[in-house]
Amino acid sequence: MKTIKLLTCLFFVFGLFKGYSQQKKFEVISPNGEIKASVSVEDKIYYSVSIDNEILASKNHLALILRNETLGANPKLTGSKTGKINEIIKPVIPIKFSSVSNTYNYLVLNFKGGYSVEFRAFDEGIAYRFITAKKGEIEVLDEDFSVNLPDDYLLHLQQTGNFKTSSEEAYSQTSVKDWKPSDKMSTLPILADSKKQYKILISESDLSDYPGMFLKGTGNGVVSTFPKTPLEFGPDGDRSLQILKEADYIAKTSGTRNFPWRYFVITKNDKQLIENTMTLKLAPKSELKDVSWIKPGQASWEWWNGATPYGPDVNFVSGYNLDTYKYYIDFASRFGIRYIIMDEGWANSTTDPYSPNPNVNVHELIRYGKEKNVGIVLWLTWLTVDKNMTLFKTFKEWGIAGVKIDFMDRSDQVMVNYYEKVVKEAAQHQIFVDFHGAFKPSGLEYKYPNLLSYEGVRGMEQMEGCRPDNSLYLPFMRNAVGPMDYTPGAMISMQPEVYRSERPNSASIGTRAYQLALFVVFESGLQMLADNPTLYYREKECTDFITSVPTTWDETKALEAKTGQYAIVAKRKGNKWFVGGIVNGSEKERSFDIKLDFLKSKKYKMTSFEDGINAGYQAMDYRRKTTEVNNTDSVKIKMVRNGGWAAVFEEI
Repeated sequence: MKTIKLLTCLFFVFGLFKGYSQQKKFEVISPNGEIKASVSVEDKIYYSVSIDNEILASKNHLALILRNETLGANPKLTGSKTGKINEIIKPVIPIKFSSVSNTYNYLVLNFKGGYSVEFRAFDEGIAYRFITAKKGEIEVLDEDFSVNLPDDYLLHLQQTGNFKTSSEEAYSQTSVKDWKPSDKMSTLPILADSKKQYKILISESDLSDYPGMFLKGTGNGVVSTFPKTPLEFGPDGDRSLQILKEADYIAKTSGTRNFPWRYFVITKNDKQLIENTMTLKLAPKSELKDVSWIKPGQASWEWWNGATPYGPDVNFVSGYNLDTYKYYIDFASRFGIRYIIMDEGWANSTTDPYSPNPNVNVHELIRYGKEKNVGIVLWLTWLTVDKNMTLFKTFKEWGIAGVKIDFMDRSDQVMVNYYEKVVKEAAQHQIFVDFHGAFKPSGLEYKYPNLLSYEGVRGMEQMEGCRPDNSLYLPFMRNAVGPMDYTPGAMISMQPEVYRSERPNSASIGTRAYQLALFVVFESGLQMLADNPTLYYREKECTDFITSVPTTWDETKALEAKTGQYAIVAKRKGNKWFVGGIVNGSEKERSFDIKLDFLKSKKYKMTSFEDGINAGYQAMDYRRKTTEVNNTDSVKIKMVRNGGWAAVFEEI
């Protein structure tokens, strides 16, 4: 009898193990039950992504191709684990929210060969990553990120002809079937529109010691492509290097590590794209123990306007000299602007960061800035920084607050490591960083929160090439993945058919109200005032509004949104609410009725700036209004083509 019981027990246990070994299908579902990743372990690791039981991407597969093996090819499952995390994240630099609820369900699949794949399901999307546990270093020859889109989605892309790019190309649109393998690749993020209800934003987070991912079309979806690791360099001017030799791998890295997250923000409406915080939720925790010295804020910038203040109070020859920069400091001090940026010309040469231009006298400006409570930010080429990493120690001794580093224009493993090396070294000397000529944010700004912003955007530096028709994609794509140094603040505004502009009289396309609204809609830990102090003094009521807009926020709420066409966003800092609205140029005029139910208390004073009656042609025309409102009211917003609307709500 005992023998029979023992045999029965053994058969039962064997059946459990046999059943487990045959289990090849898994699911991980978002906490609200709407979004699901269905994973299947077959000859490859396949997964599909769905929302409300509608499949958005099917039979996708993933693999990590190493020197002598492919992780994900004929995978042998050894175990799995599921669970739920519910935590609160309080980012050091709160670009959208000062408190973020990070709730997700996870699935970890362990495979023979010392690797795992982790999936996470959030209410706003799906993410996965490889995790390896191998001895020594490994060489990653390639990574297979393959996504199949079941319908002919409309794709919004930022296409580039090669891996050397500052990510400033204009957005383009194409259908899935029309994006062929021979066409130009795209930077991240890309946005896929099902043309029904749903959109998918694809990007990455926790990018470290690994190249940035690009995507190419297949005719029925997208696949990854990566820059190879550079091995040898040659000279290429004063601000770059020429790659002379590349490895056959994309990364040589530790065999035991977490690889970057590949994520999909999945939305039912375009407002969710603006509000999403997926990069933050997947980013590593801050490495910095003391962050009290990190001060985000606005900066007056002299390059775009040619450093040429003029008028009755300018009794000196303006330009890149001591008197001009003192004038900028006085301007910043008067309006409570935290920093001025000193662009190219502050030093004797672009290659020597230790020898200031004697006409500028940086040390006197640092002293004068401290007297006026204005910090100094210095521009540098990435190559000069790379050759002089001790400059952060020197700049700390001088009293410099931050650096603007330019012209990286790459995202291979060597350059990604350069970014991290720089912000880590800068943090040790309490200096913040703004990267220009940069790739998009990928989580490093949370690991080292002294990284306040990245360019990687077609901003106002592009003059006529910076149009609302392109910029209306930014809240839904580029700013949706992290902070963005767009350099707004033009006081000379024009409609495109009459645009004429050249430094020092730089101008922007879009109305004056549009420019004011950009300070609310666009997000950056270091936000520029790009125009001439002379014009800001002349347009004081606009300047008063701009300089009252915070650069960090407690709460963000998208009120109206349609990708590429319009965005109206409300943001709260303390007890004040700001609202910014921008539209593209496709329609002569747009009107919206905005409910004010986001306001927390009853009575507010609303100070608003709207397009004037003639702004559709004369873009400088605007109207400022002040009225009392409460949280049961609605406000009618009217914006002309390439127009805007901006307001601040203050409790009474």
